[in-house]
Amino acid sequence: MPVKGFQRHPYIPNSVPAVETEMLRELGLRSLEELHEEVPDEIVLKRPMALPEAFGSEYELRRHVEGLLRRNRSCADNLCFLGAGCYQHYVPAICDEINGKGEFLTAYGGESYNDFGRFQALFEFESLMAELVDMEVVNVPTMDYAQAAATAIRMGCRVAGRRGVLVPASMDREKLAVIRNYCTPDLELREVAFDKTTGCMDLADLRAKLSGDTGVVYLENPVYFGMFERNAREIAEAAHSAGAQCVVGVDPITLGVVAPPRAYGADIVCGDVQPLGIHMNYGGGQSGFMATMDDPKYVLEFPSRLFGICCTETPGEYAFADVAYDRTSFGHLRDQAKEYVGTQTALWGITAGVYLATMGPEGMRQVGETILQNAQYAAQKLAALPGVSLRFDTPFFEEFVLDFGGTGKTVAEINRALLARGIFGGLDLSNVFPALNGCAMYCVTEVHTKEDIDTLIHALREILQEGAE
Repeated sequence: MPVKGFQRHPYIPNSVPAVETEMLRELGLRSLEELHEEVPDEIVLKRPMALPEAFGSEYELRRHVEGLLRRNRSCADNLCFLGAGCYQHYVPAICDEINGKGEFLTAYGGESYNDFGRFQALFEFESLMAELVDMEVVNVPTMDYAQAAATAIRMGCRVAGRRGVLVPASMDREKLAVIRNYCTPDLELREVAFDKTTGCMDLADLRAKLSGDTGVVYLENPVYFGMFERNAREIAEAAHSAGAQCVVGVDPITLGVVAPPRAYGADIVCGDVQPLGIHMNYGGGQSGFMATMDDPKYVLEFPSRLFGICCTETPGEYAFADVAYDRTSFGHLRDQAKEYVGTQTALWGITAGVYLATMGPEGMRQVGETILQNAQYAAQKLAALPGVSLRFDTPFFEEFVLDFGGTGKTVAEINRALLARGIFGGLDLSNVFPALNGCAMYCVTEVHTKEDIDTLIHALREILQEGAE
């Protein structure tokens, strides 16, 4: 029963009966139902909704939700060797300190009337990110890697004036689904086979599928399976010789130890800044970026916000503001814009900027080398287990594919046994890539100590011996 003087529903304004009656009288209505009388009767629900009883208090609700959360088994409770697009990296404390500040705590880029340093912080992110990828222009980040890749592909096709797109058959199927959804029906996507030995793009198949209508050749480095794309330069050259743009998706945390995409011919670079100081958040920590050179033919194709330095009315004074704002769908173009853009992930851009400023070039080199060393150690030791082998013979960064085909056990069986020991095993590729039946993709980063890796090795050895004697 509602308490006299209080609202019937604490989260619904004006729901006190007397207030509700007064508002209806002002509108000339007898009931709330009259507000919706245009809704066809056949779609009106005639019975109460099947909802559980409401909790008696906020405290009871909180206890219930916390109980549900305790059933979750997180990477804080288990060793995690999963990657595949969302990675467990160390997050410096300063990243959480800065992105928790009230003046930054929103996904939006903000506007000049409520800017308390957000514009400058995003400009600094763009500048640091541009230096990392060796480009000159970087956007306020969009939703995630898949969105960034889809947008970069559309940008490239507009520059080329063509609608054909070639993508690697080895890429993440979920990311490919997002790209197809975003690019259909304007663009036509075709997959390029991957070499079964190296896991890299098949150059012969690429050249056979290039045509006068190919606007973009998209590649990833590292490829989805973790290896470095050894044919990156040849792919870019083939694209350019056919008059197409080369779009490269990259993991930015690799760039402290490997050449940036522009070094081998990228016209547009995209990726996810999640590895740069952002926790894994059940999908909420993803944040996609695009980058190009400072050429109007590329800059004017960005659908998202770009921040730069401009002069003010006061001589010698400078400010941070939008660049070429009119090109956006929220600028003056509206429905005439080349692409629509909605909520962005500005907070994660600021966080990535803090991470890059904290690490510096030497820190990025050190973390890259640590990841390489840890992953090589893990792969070597795991591939030495009976019946286990490395699936591809190409150098890799933090992820690698293990073939368990000779163990007599499925990846699903192995992962269940690992989970019982408090370990998240590698991603089962069997159902997604038929050619990789019996294979799992493992991820090892700088957060994994030698003891962590040895724990995995020991657990796998025990599991593989079970039932084999």
